Amino acid sequence: MPFEKKELKKKSENISDWYNDVVLKAELADYGPVRGTMVIRPYGYAIWEKVQEIFNGMIKKANVQNAYFPMFIPMSLLEKEKEHIEGFSPELAVVTIGGGEKLSEPLAVRPTSETIMYAMFSKWIHSYRDLPLLLNQWCNIVRWEKRTYLFLRTTEFLWQEGHTAHATHKESINWVERARAWYQTLYEDYFAMPVMTGIKSANEKFAGAVSTYCVEPLMPDGKVLQAATSHDLGQNFSKVFDIKFQNADGKQDFVWQTSWGVSTRSLGGLFLAHGDDNGLILPPKIAPIQVVIVPIHKYSGDLSKINHYIQTIDKELGKKNIRCHYDERYTISPGRRFNDWEVKGVPIRLEIGTKEVDDNVITYALRDTGEKQTVSKEQFLDKVDSLLENFQKRLFDKQKKFLDDNTHSISSWDEFVQIMKTTRGFLRMFWCEDPVCEKEIKEKTKATSRCLPLEEKEEEGVCVHCGKPSHHRWIFGQSY
Repeated sequence: MPFEKKELKKKSENISDWYNDVVLKAELADYGPVRGTMVIRPYGYAIWEKVQEIFNGMIKKANVQNAYFPMFIPMSLLEKEKEHIEGFSPELAVVTIGGGEKLSEPLAVRPTSETIMYAMFSKWIHSYRDLPLLLNQWCNIVRWEKRTYLFLRTTEFLWQEGHTAHATHKESINWVERARAWYQTLYEDYFAMPVMTGIKSANEKFAGAVSTYCVEPLMPDGKVLQAATSHDLGQNFSKVFDIKFQNADGKQDFVWQTSWGVSTRSLGGLFLAHGDDNGLILPPKIAPIQVVIVPIHKYSGDLSKINHYIQTIDKELGKKNIRCHYDERYTISPGRRFNDWEVKGVPIRLEIGTKEVDDNVITYALRDTGEKQTVSKEQFLDKVDSLLENFQKRLFDKQKKFLDDNTHSISSWDEFVQIMKTTRGFLRMFWCEDPVCEKEIKEKTKATSRCLPLEEKEEEGVCVHCGKPSHHRWIFGQSY
């Protein structure tokens, strides 16, 4: 009896419809009962756990410690930094009743943790000997979004947020750049997604920050994903929260601070970037399952020797620290199981039947190219590492070509409008850096400044939109 294939909407026809479909059918997440929330299912959460493992490895080498702070923030704390509360007030969820009684002071449900953490910093920091203070927390965040999109924009999401305090501005600036570099490594080395990196405009920077650094990949529909950010907070929060220290000369000073974060939005970008009409394609370095083994059998008598053979393969892959899964769902046809793992984007699928056992061979299929080969077991085990490495590289190279092909240096407003009406992408152009001009550009085209690239040098020009003098070429694009 033929199996019933998991039919997917086509990415090549409508990327938005495909994305929602594949998130559900690959069992990454489902819609929660409250509008705008999502339930992250085990397969999706396993990918987030890989992100946590990778990023914890980076930050702990730099002596950052994980901690946890309350999710309820007194409104009086949130309102201390005026620019900060103004930036978040439209998205706040506020608790006014607790234990059946009206609260004496409303509590905001954590939209970000600067205020609750810095109230504690002021208690803990007294001397230069207490610095630097390097903390990170993995937690949930609530921002009441009006328009939601699984993983990419949800009312509640998961993230990490790092917060540091330093004795000098130079030290904190170095830390902002360090965090930005970590995020670039996460995306490029693990997600196989090249990114544009730079500094945000005054309009686009984090509310309360002096400056914001970002990493932003380009999605297949030409839109841009704000993927991760790191912020130079200067002394803005330390002055408000009275975070003082006595320096080596015995004088009082305010600390210099940073904050930085990446969220489950990153997974949405990962799924969008690498999938195809048949489902997800996960880069091996981030895939919770790198190799799936599917037994092929006709009779129950075949199972014993197939099972023994698969166990030897599984054991050898384990020795190589390759994340392997043996699909023992014998009541489901092999064809249906092939389809399930194709939708889930597992890099390598092994097909093991009596013929493979008798001949001491392995039949493997690559998810990205569809290539299928039968080789000796020893030969496969010798080259499985290179198969995964080459798989990862192919994905990155494909995305790098896409980013390069869709990064346009433009010199006229007509070019800007035409590109934004069609392919979109990154638009590199002279811009005057006037917030009013940026607002007008957004109203006309939905595009905003994404960043001033870090390597961009100062040069003289005129703004593509308003014609005013310009000193830098900025990157513009339409974001999610």
